[in-house]
Amino acid sequence: MYKDAPTRKPITVATLAKMKRDREKFTVLTAYDASFSTLLETAGVEVLLVGDSLGMVVQGQHTTVPVTLDDMIYHTRLVARGRQTALLMADMPFASYATVEQALRNAARLMQEGGAQMVKLEGGGWLAETVRQLSRNGIPICAHLGLLPQSIHKLGGYRVQGREEAAARQIIDEALALQDAGADVALVECIPAELGARLAEALAIPVIGIGAGPGCDAQVLVSYDMLGITPGRRPKFSKDFLTGRDSLQAAVEAYVQAVKSGEFPGPEHCLA
Repeated sequence: MYKDAPTRKPITVATLAKMKRDREKFTVLTAYDASFSTLLETAGVEVLLVGDSLGMVVQGQHTTVPVTLDDMIYHTRLVARGRQTALLMADMPFASYATVEQALRNAARLMQEGGAQMVKLEGGGWLAETVRQLSRNGIPICAHLGLLPQSIHKLGGYRVQGREEAAARQIIDEALALQDAGADVALVECIPAELGARLAEALAIPVIGIGAGPGCDAQVLVSYDMLGITPGRRPKFSKDFLTGRDSLQAAVEAYVQAVKSGEFPGPEHCLA
């Protein structure tokens, strides 16, 4: 059995904002069930993300697109049962927020039925009005920019975003627009490390990076990737923290320590 969860106050949106102001990095990992929820929280992870990545690592899909809202509610409910103090964030899946009305209805279901405390939406400035209305209705929001896995068929593959200055500037401008609309956190994926640092400097809200370099305010990984159990090739920006350790909890604790100390991500995990 795991040791008791860390003695700490519940992590809230205000907690994350204060950690950014204090330049204290925080950690995020994906969780899909109650057992992993308890394990990650016990090891010190501040934010649990019920990612639509479950489509690939749990369901065996090739992309996140087939994941449904009912799938997300089910797994969020499981994770909620295992957590005590970590903030619980859940992805809004593909095509579940095409209009403001649809977004509000589905975000409410994730919170009321699933127990989510924050929802994450993939997209740029076009989501500003949706973010504004969700925020007005008391729904905490994480804006996901950079590589958008739900748009992988449109993008033509998992490619680094924001390499050219014009593209980088667009990501920064859209992040600022979403912040102004009421986003509480931004998550940026698969962008050059230099751009990740620029975003963290430009935004008042915390910036979580995945393949976005060490300059971000926090790091997130798919838990199956950082434990080395995802079939196939691991992303360049990930690291197997289980190798050389004798338990899953020791691996997660090592991840938490590496993020907080600035050791991870290292140069070998950064994208250019």
